[in-house]
Amino acid sequence: MPHARNRNPSPIPEVTWDTGLKEMNETWKGAIACLGVAVFFVMTIGIIYWQVVDQPNKNWILRGTFSGLIWERRTHSLVIQTLAEDNTYVEIDVGNVGNPDIEVPFVRNLCWLNKTEFCYTWDSVAEVKISLEVNEETETECYSMIWAPVHCHVELKDCFSMTNVSWYGGASVRGQTWPINDQNATMQPYIVSDLKDNPSGFGSALEHYFLGSSGVAVLVSPDTPLQLGVDSRQQFCLQSLPSMERLPLQYTVCVAHNVKAAHQEAVQQLFRHSRELPNMKALWLPFWKLLANVDSGPKVERELRTFTNRLRRHQLGEGVISLNEHSTTLLSDMDHDYLNSRKRGMSKRLTRDLPLVKLLNISITLSPFLGVDTTQFHTSLMDGTEAYWLSLPSAPQGKLIPVMSQWRGKFCVKLNITNPGAVSWFLDRVGSLEAHLGMEYVMLEGGEGNLFEEQALRPPQDLAGDKYISLMADLAARIGDSTIMTAGTRSSHKPLFVRMTPLQSDWSPMGLKGIIPSLLHHTLLGYNFLIPDAVGGSLSGDLVTDEELFIRWLEITAFLPVISFHTPPWVYGEDRVLNLTRAYIAKHQRDVVPLIEKYAEEWQMTGNPIYRPMWWLSPSDPMTFTIDDQFLIGDEVLVAPVVEKGAVQRDIYLPDGGFQWQDSQNAQVFDGGTFLQDYPVPLEGVAVFLRRS
Repeated sequence: MPHARNRNPSPIPEVTWDTGLKEMNETWKGAIACLGVAVFFVMTIGIIYWQVVDQPNKNWILRGTFSGLIWERRTHSLVIQTLAEDNTYVEIDVGNVGNPDIEVPFVRNLCWLNKTEFCYTWDSVAEVKISLEVNEETETECYSMIWAPVHCHVELKDCFSMTNVSWYGGASVRGQTWPINDQNATMQPYIVSDLKDNPSGFGSALEHYFLGSSGVAVLVSPDTPLQLGVDSRQQFCLQSLPSMERLPLQYTVCVAHNVKAAHQEAVQQLFRHSRELPNMKALWLPFWKLLANVDSGPKVERELRTFTNRLRRHQLGEGVISLNEHSTTLLSDMDHDYLNSRKRGMSKRLTRDLPLVKLLNISITLSPFLGVDTTQFHTSLMDGTEAYWLSLPSAPQGKLIPVMSQWRGKFCVKLNITNPGAVSWFLDRVGSLEAHLGMEYVMLEGGEGNLFEEQALRPPQDLAGDKYISLMADLAARIGDSTIMTAGTRSSHKPLFVRMTPLQSDWSPMGLKGIIPSLLHHTLLGYNFLIPDAVGGSLSGDLVTDEELFIRWLEITAFLPVISFHTPPWVYGEDRVLNLTRAYIAKHQRDVVPLIEKYAEEWQMTGNPIYRPMWWLSPSDPMTFTIDDQFLIGDEVLVAPVVEKGAVQRDIYLPDGGFQWQDSQNAQVFDGGTFLQDYPVPLEGVAVFLRRS
């Protein structure tokens, strides 16, 4: 077939070419648009992924020489770790600042170029400023944190994790534990309370200081009102009080290489006063409580005669006889009658002849309370000295009205300890009693709590929080170095004794098992010179009937600064208990008191406690962090008493520090770091080990 040729050959028509070009341009435009959308989509996904997934969970805020502060965005926590991130000192949950539901991906330093400070405004609720101070000499680093509310009525709350950290310090509680991880306390004002009236409160020894086994110390500003709550085994929380004054939450966190180093650094920052010793003569004398339920001074004196004769008959040596406030009042009233009778020319023989009382070592009890039915109170209302009592004005410029309270079941007023005239009146009263009774020791009780806050009244600024008990310590120091306080805060440097919280007469943590945790707690806070609760416990006021409990309690207190008795040992008969009491009083005077005196000098110079926990000699050994039934006297004596009913053996751990331990009874020697299981401790003995180099 012939090939057919195109009869009209011509170039591609121009119109056909133009149409094809236009179609290609639209295609490219669409492709480019699609590409742009894809790129935008990918970038959006990338940003979201970076924000949510790929962004680091934490960023460094401040760095020291061995530690640093990190912001953990997922947990809303500030974390102090080593720079290598192989050890966490403390984790602080700040999710309660601002809105915890709002994601805070990064925190930016608004202090800019200053590498030792960090500033940030948190969710327009609070401003935080953190300063880092490095002490190369002590190898410690301290982070000073100040949270300041931007608005009124903002509650600032920081919580410190207990995970993998054993915590110590804070305040005494009923059923003291060591460490405090097992405690529970609802959020409440952080002030010294009377645990007899407020069993769930804080009492006895309280400082704004917490110590962690990871090598961390938390020092809270004592000048700012504070609330504290403890969630067992989870965390403890510091919370500011809501106020029109926008009160800050201020504290310092110091970290060191171990728990002992952290404590020693904290002591230097907390207690900058020179430390004074109380009257050390008190360590040599047992304290005997006079159980006199009588209604007159002559009857009190008769009870004193009888009790003194019994102490002599049972050969219990010299001691101090403690009078409660009721007996003190009866004796002082009798002496007052005696003075008046002398003025009237009456015979001294007819006035019961008080010089015997003056020849005895007695301890009297006083409180800042005065009954509203007393002559002294009515006189103060008449002579215009009502300002001697805690009062509030009836109007802005009105007459002062004393605030009523109850003490020992009676309506009373309380001494205005900020009034110099009231303080002078109280000191004159003590001086008069000393002249008439010749007492050696004075116990001041009743300073705990805040009378205004308990009645929902706004206290004066100089009596806010627990400032009353702090001022009362100043008053006690003016009375003399033989004064005993029932509580202490910011006063461990003063030459005073502190009485430990009364305990139940049983084997529980509220009783016998609470002695050693309470001892370690007090001495960690600097209160080394303490009067432990009476042998057998005194909370109920009844005599102890459990002979085994009495003996085990006696064995512990023989190694404490002072031995005190509520139940006299002769109630158990004339044999074993009396012989043991004589033996342990002698051991206390012969072996323990010289040791306390030795380490008291070290405490004065360094602030190191006289009674020490197991971790003191082995601060990096986790085994020592939770031992609550052993204690050290200085660095050379380890005491391990029995605290279980019916037990004649117990487990003992000997801390390791490159030295050995020798049993004081059988001279057997053990290496440090040894765990002694079911070590024999008979009923009439205590396991005591002496350190050997």
